[in-house]
Amino acid sequence: MTKMTQVVEQTVTQQQGKTLAYGFVIPNYNHHLVIADTIKALVVFGLPIILVDDGSNDDTQQVLAAIDTNFHQVILIRRAQNGGKGAAVKTGLTAAYQAGWSHALQVDADGQHDLSDVDRMLKLSLANPQALLSGQPIYDDSISKGRYYGRFITHFWVYIETLSIDIKDSMCGFRVYPLAAYHQLTQSSHLGNKMDFDIEVMVKLHWQGVPMHFVKTKVLYPENGLSHFNVFDDNVLISLMHTRLFFGMLWRLPRIIFRKFTDQPTVSN
Repeated sequence: MTKMTQVVEQTVTQQQGKTLAYGFVIPNYNHHLVIADTIKALVVFGLPIILVDDGSNDDTQQVLAAIDTNFHQVILIRRAQNGGKGAAVKTGLTAAYQAGWSHALQVDADGQHDLSDVDRMLKLSLANPQALLSGQPIYDDSISKGRYYGRFITHFWVYIETLSIDIKDSMCGFRVYPLAAYHQLTQSSHLGNKMDFDIEVMVKLHWQGVPMHFVKTKVLYPENGLSHFNVFDDNVLISLMHTRLFFGMLWRLPRIIFRKFTDQPTVSN
């Protein structure tokens, strides 16, 4: 058996007659300072971890290789070239789905997520296996003012694109994907490869009718953290994405309005 198969077989859970198998997906591009600490914090949950190396530099590749060797729960997938955060997450989610996982908990590699909330996320997902779960960030002073206020622009457009305030935050990369719903989406829709991915996939899953739950969680921007957000390029990319989503909303308008009056509301915790 492959390393992937051996680990997955240890994490299958029966829930209401359905087989549920959970694991973590971590995209990584040149994050080598805190990734080992992140892995150590996650292995205690006894779940497999797909670690995606998105064409990192030599120093990071060596760190990831050591992690792959030292932790049997880690499955390291290397992308030959850097494709962007979205491309790395998609690689991880596809591998998880093909391996038979039902759900994947995405965690960023830069140490900004409060991993003490993983238990809450998993328990809420087990109670709501059809739902997408996402962190709803609580920031401290470590976040830059530009990034903090810039998020409200995206929130505004997401409210318009979904004709709702169901999505409390669309940019937090700390979330649990129901992989069957995600796979269904990928069969009919293209998703961005860079910083636009987190927003776009959430809006399109909302259009698909996937219920969403949000967990308030602390988000920290560490002093030694490495950000790959390019202020000009990524803001242009996200602006173009919102334009596409707006027009996508227009032709889906009857379906969105119908669902708005028939579905259950999104829940925050």
